[in-house]
Amino acid sequence: MALTSTYPVIMTTKLTETRDFYVEHFGFEVTFEADWYISLQLDGYELAVLDPAHPTIPDGYGAPVAGLLLNFEVDDVDAEYERLVTGAGLPLARSLRSEAFGQRHFIVADPNGVLIDVITPIPPTGEFVEQYSAEALPQ
Repeated sequence: MALTSTYPVIMTTKLTETRDFYVEHFGFEVTFEADWYISLQLDGYELAVLDPAHPTIPDGYGAPVAGLLLNFEVDDVDAEYERLVTGAGLPLARSLRSEAFGQRHFIVADPNGVLIDVITPIPPTGEFVEQYSAEALPQ
């Protein structure tokens, strides 16, 4: 298979609230909008929002999102923490911290409870150094 694109689709009844959250706080732009589906893009990355009651969803699968974590890698996680948590007051699910496995990050939640892990890769320490391939090792 040769993929041409892949992106997450958040099933929610809160389409407008979810659209506004990602546009206001993360800079996504609306590229398509219907009363049942919204496509958002940012620098070539896509995120979509879909009403779980839409008839394209197979019977028995039309449930709102649960248990989803989105990773957003950024150049300066500390600046994003100041902007999103201190400045905008987004709900903090995990405080800003550096992890031995190679991330400095914090986690906020969107209007649906989707977790957004805002990350800047950092050099791993200890046992985690050996778990990376040479090409993927954060510098």
